[in-house]
Amino acid sequence: MTAPLHEAGTGTPDTQQGMRRRNLSRVMHTIAADGPMSRAAVASRIGLTRAAVSTLVDELVRAGLLEELGPERPGRVGRPGSALAVSGSGPAGVGAEIGVDHLATCVVDLRGEVRFRAERHVSNRGRAPEPVIADLTALVRQVIDEAGREGLWPAGLAVAVPGLVARDSLTVVRAPNLEWHDTDLGELLPAHPPVTVDNEANLGALAELWLGERAPNDFVHVSAEIGIGAAVVVDGRLLRGTRGFAGELGHVPVHPEGPPCACGGQGCLEQFAGEEAVLRAAGLEPGEGRVGMLAERAADGDQRVHKALREAGTAMGIALTGTVNLLDPQSVVLGGALSRLAPWLLPSLEAELDRRTAGPACGITVSRLGPEGPLLGAAHYVVRAVLDDPTGIAQNV
Repeated sequence: MTAPLHEAGTGTPDTQQGMRRRNLSRVMHTIAADGPMSRAAVASRIGLTRAAVSTLVDELVRAGLLEELGPERPGRVGRPGSALAVSGSGPAGVGAEIGVDHLATCVVDLRGEVRFRAERHVSNRGRAPEPVIADLTALVRQVIDEAGREGLWPAGLAVAVPGLVARDSLTVVRAPNLEWHDTDLGELLPAHPPVTVDNEANLGALAELWLGERAPNDFVHVSAEIGIGAAVVVDGRLLRGTRGFAGELGHVPVHPEGPPCACGGQGCLEQFAGEEAVLRAAGLEPGEGRVGMLAERAADGDQRVHKALREAGTAMGIALTGTVNLLDPQSVVLGGALSRLAPWLLPSLEAELDRRTAGPACGITVSRLGPEGPLLGAAHYVVRAVLDDPTGIAQNV
């Protein structure tokens, strides 16, 4: 299901079981973020007694979620504590991405390390969901099998899709660039491991929140590729909207009388700043590796490419103006494949925001995750679920 129960922690417990769950989560998150460390260091960090932490740690070690590495500082005066680290085996997150021109999967362990990855370049535009999901499932099974040989097993599978996903469901209501409508992926994906389906921009924003360098708690994440999606993060949580459809930046009209869009509208941002639109304006045919070619030509001073990117940046600035004026975010983060073109997109984008926003324009940064954001966000979505609620694993040991 897509309900983001773990995006901002487990909340305030009101039962003994809730308190235990929260404390197990605090231990896991502390060691995952700052370990290896001793029991005493964990106790000091989270404000519990060493005896209470030892009980929690013993439970997590038995569950295979933590491992003891031996003395923390050999040679220290007195008895050294045993250093604890998040286990490199056991439960792991499996992420998958359905793109217009590719499929990708990866396995991330509880330490946050990508252990296995598989990708297939294939045009999915206009393909029926069944063969696309069959190909994706084969890639998922490939990385799960590889992970299993190293002692990892899937705690869940999260799938990023370029379209509208109904809140708390596995249904893709509309994915214009895939030409999918009302597609229940729950009927097509394997029942095990547990499955989550979410919009690719949402998962890219979560990756930025969790993995980005100095990511603020309030920002707009723009996923700019063949389609252009966005996600809004407010106080460290996704703003999903009533139906889960918030963030459709690519279908904000920038020139209302402009060319028709696959969504049914006219003059949408994607028609001026999507990857294929930029390539056409630069005189290039769409295809694999074309964004890299755009970057090379831009770096070489190709004036037609510069013009295409300048106009795309202007269109993005127009579309983002309403969002910035309405929400007043700390920053806008540019991600996706087109983030590679930031040196030539940002000047006109920033100029348009400066000209149109009511107050001082917010800062614009470029994601270091680039096009990997949605896939990493999907896998880390599962990892965070385990860190937020280790009881689901521990109670089965």
